[in-house]
Amino acid sequence: MLFNKPWGVLSQFTDSDGHPGLAHYLSLPGFRVAGRLDRDSEGLLILTDDGALQQRIANPRHTRWKTYLVQVEGAPEAGALCRLRDGITLKDGPTRPCRVKPIEEPDWLWPRDPPVRFRKSVPTSWIQMDLSEGRNRQVRRMTAAVGLPTLRLVRTHVGEWSLAGLAPGEHRAINRAR
Repeated sequence: MLFNKPWGVLSQFTDSDGHPGLAHYLSLPGFRVAGRLDRDSEGLLILTDDGALQQRIANPRHTRWKTYLVQVEGAPEAGALCRLRDGITLKDGPTRPCRVKPIEEPDWLWPRDPPVRFRKSVPTSWIQMDLSEGRNRQVRRMTAAVGLPTLRLVRTHVGEWSLAGLAPGEHRAINRAR
């Protein structure tokens, strides 16, 4: 099942600390999340009742690229983008190289509720990042390490699966053969 996780929703079926879980949107007994998103991130989640498929999606040894649209504070310079592409050394070790490029704000992207904070004196920019691993808060930690704090993070693809056509809170079935 593909699900467009709204901002503020947990990547688990139960609520916690006043934050809603997936059960507010889906009733899928026996399904598990394959590759989580933190509460502050939005976008594509894959849920499955197939343990082998979950492993192929979530386990880093099965290199499956994930695409993120990232609104950052500041304007990305070539040096910062190069450092991201080459991989960043975080507290839990070096990241794999990734693909990154500056982009315009997507015109199809829904407004976030609540909106991202606005500061007149600090510009924001958008980048697209493609990662082949998925550590805890990895995109946020990588962008912060190069001086570009993440303001908004939307996952649009996991391997061949796409968020296209799903509004926040919507879901659709997937082909298990992938």
